[in-house]
Amino acid sequence: MGYRIYEIVTGEEERIRELERAISELPRGYISVKNINGKQRHYLQWREGPKVKSKYIRDADLDRTVEAIEQRRRFEAKLSEIKGKNKSVGFPEFDTNIILGGSLDDMSHRAEGYRHRDCYHQLRRYVFGKPDGRVCILYGLRRTGKTTMLCQLMLEMPDEELSKTAYMKIRVSDTMASVNRDMKRLHGLGIRTVLVDEATLMRDFIDSAALLSDVYAAMGMKIVMSGTDSLGFRLAMDQELYDRAIAIPTTYIPFSEHSRLLDIRGVDDYIEFGGTLRAGELNFEDPELRVVDASFRDDESTRRYIDTSISRNIQNSLRNYNGGGHFRHLLDLYENDELTNAINRIIQDMNHRFLASVITGYFTSQDLGSAAQSLRADRNPELRTDVLDRVDVRAVTGKLMELLDIRNPSDLKVSVTRAHVEEIKEYLSDLDLIEECPIETVEPEPLEPYILFTQPGMRYCQARALVHSLMSGPEISSLSEREKDIVTVRILDQVRGRMLEDIVLLDTIRSLPDSKRAFRMQFRSGEFNMAVYDRESDTCEIYEIKHNKVRSPQQYRHLVDPEKCEAMERRFGRIAGRFVLYRGEEYDCGEVKYLNVEDYLRSLPVKTMVRY
Repeated sequence: MGYRIYEIVTGEEERIRELERAISELPRGYISVKNINGKQRHYLQWREGPKVKSKYIRDADLDRTVEAIEQRRRFEAKLSEIKGKNKSVGFPEFDTNIILGGSLDDMSHRAEGYRHRDCYHQLRRYVFGKPDGRVCILYGLRRTGKTTMLCQLMLEMPDEELSKTAYMKIRVSDTMASVNRDMKRLHGLGIRTVLVDEATLMRDFIDSAALLSDVYAAMGMKIVMSGTDSLGFRLAMDQELYDRAIAIPTTYIPFSEHSRLLDIRGVDDYIEFGGTLRAGELNFEDPELRVVDASFRDDESTRRYIDTSISRNIQNSLRNYNGGGHFRHLLDLYENDELTNAINRIIQDMNHRFLASVITGYFTSQDLGSAAQSLRADRNPELRTDVLDRVDVRAVTGKLMELLDIRNPSDLKVSVTRAHVEEIKEYLSDLDLIEECPIETVEPEPLEPYILFTQPGMRYCQARALVHSLMSGPEISSLSEREKDIVTVRILDQVRGRMLEDIVLLDTIRSLPDSKRAFRMQFRSGEFNMAVYDRESDTCEIYEIKHNKVRSPQQYRHLVDPEKCEAMERRFGRIAGRFVLYRGEEYDCGEVKYLNVEDYLRSLPVKTMVRY
């Protein structure tokens, strides 16, 4: 199989004819990957009318076919630029990058075969419902399914509806003035639905976004704006788009949805990759693809994701909002190029309170200390070891700081204050990255809420960076392979256990109706990992959360402790159930019921977040 790769070098009219001829000879469609009998098979797929056709591609022809498909797309874009379909049916030239007509059908095929996000029905309801003068905002971090949802939307549209739809891809050079000119042209052409991708790339978007709702949505057009700059959208909704937008966040992907979309069962996969959907877009079962394509495959990819998806998100929004006058206390960090460092430190320490000491204190790993204690006290003599007591902790944590690009106070130009931390915390909350979990206690003084993080894969990858640092140290590298394995497994098990507690708390909190609330219950000694209080019945349920698959009375000792249970019932009514969530099979031992944690998470009701 071979495709001719062209170079177009003639005059404009000749170029048009040459482009049309080249396009007709190049393959249309996209490459899909299927796993057949444990081997990857590649297929060229395209649509002819209502039918989707496919053709097997040999490995030897794959690179050439991909190159040919990409060249066809480049030629189609070039043809649209100098003439194209738009001009042939009387379309004007546009200032922004706009796709119309048959090109939308080609574009939508990238979503062929993908399952819908839980929030997709909200997007569908807006686009296919009656105009109400509002715009729809689809926002979230990178790789959370936004563009796929737009393509799925176009796949659902009848031909007549698709012919009245336009896709506008915003570039950094675009402004609201150029968008306004194109919106006028689109309205004149009878376009009724406009999908504006990466709207916040416009420098003046936040301060002038009301144009789209007050003018074009008011004229009956459906306008969906999507993008990764979540904070920019939130700022616009607080100002220009106040009460004139429906906002659908995509950043938070609970275990049940992650499991359904990527067809996985185990919670460990969610711990390792949870937070984005990129790992499953090709073949989640293939370990090579997971390593190559996952957002959090190593510390470098994770740091890059944090920098591009979170830190730049915040900085871009603040830079473009109110003429750059909204940095508040973070201006000194931004001007000294230390805002990224502060954000990285907070993300690394997500299991602890947001205090100034989190950033300014010398970095120490909680994972390391916990694992050392666990290994020292292991009941299995074959696993019991003091190997971590012999580790040079300063060298290990120094290496980890280098891996995660986290600086010590002596290296910082700006002294980080509590005000800095609180503002970063506020913006991380706006980005839907963190959730506050209440901590209740028998003491009269309330405790500061516990911070839950919505991207488990990011946290787990940073824990793996710690293991890498340990394994490269001279004390560890001199140990036997058996001891290295024990250390590695124990540290990561400790991390998974604490992360599983956070996942259960977060997914439970976000799924409960207003009449219930979930929290941690802390005592002078010990705690209930999770408690759920039902205001209507004045009853509560208490939970212990374990990452293992074995059962032991030691696991639920707090749940049956008379003193703790009595204190619980004084505040939160009768205890209606005691549960241990773990990875084993369901089991009722009388006082306490064991539930499979994965089944529990999948059973939680879907509660789509929509902001008005």
